[in-house]
Amino acid sequence: MKYVNEAGWDRIVRVILGVVLLILAFSNIVSGGLGTLFIIVGIVALLTGLSGICPAYMLLKFRTKKN
Repeated sequence: MKYVNEAGWDRIVRVILGVVLLILAFSNIVSGGLGTLFIIVGIVALLTGLSGICPAYMLLKFRTKKN
């Protein structure tokens, strides 16, 4: 991709975190409002980890990937 602002380790952590949060929410280990929050945060973490682009990093002009 042309603009990637996440380093490899950052992307791996996000993908793992997203998968773990989604597993906890969908297996009903965590339910209710917290389960819904886990689903939302898990999807965002998974998508940003897979794409390598973090909108919050863009707003803050922060990058973990060095040129």
